[in-house]
Amino acid sequence: MVDVQHWLSALPPGVVYLIVAGVIGVESMGVPLPGEIVLVSSALLAAAGVVQPEWVATAAALGAIVGDSIGYAVGRRGGRPLLARLGRRFPRHLGPAQIAHAEESFARYGVWAVFFGRFVALLRILAGPLAGALHVPYRRFLLANAAGGLVWAFGTTYLLFTVGRAAERWLKDLSWAGLAVAIIAGLASTWWLRRRAHRLASAETAAESEPVRAGSDR
Repeated sequence: MVDVQHWLSALPPGVVYLIVAGVIGVESMGVPLPGEIVLVSSALLAAAGVVQPEWVATAAALGAIVGDSIGYAVGRRGGRPLLARLGRRFPRHLGPAQIAHAEESFARYGVWAVFFGRFVALLRILAGPLAGALHVPYRRFLLANAAGGLVWAFGTTYLLFTVGRAAERWLKDLSWAGLAVAIIAGLASTWWLRRRAHRLASAETAAESEPVRAGSDR
């Protein structure tokens, strides 16, 4: 991530905003790209005064919302064969197991999977195409997509910006520590959402295994 931040710092601010929107947008269409790394790196640059946080957040939100919408349209048109092709092209990220897990999340949580998916790497990539392939009503999808994109983009950017500025003031002689604090804060911005998702998944697994145990006791 430090390499990404260093590379972005050499570019004009306008180009940085375009890269943020582009990488996050393409990732949201269903192509595995490091969207969250680009956002975190750009937010840290904003804390250093290289770019403006409001434009970083706006670019990230637009990329997320537009990219997910395009992914939705592609998924609705291509359907499950499209997901199968994506799985063959990116087996590590979008293989049958990953797609099955994402489908299970949609079946259980509906459009909330789109909102919470913005904070989870797998669902962030698959939310748009999968919602389209499953024929989720677009209005409901757009509402959850926009809400998740805005909360994720502005929340992550401004949390990192605030913590980064504080770290810069308080830890001037320990820049490495300031960077570490900023990175940890950025990860913490999505921690409770991911923990919730994991707890729900664990509860579902336990519920599925309960009939098996009950049958074996008879």
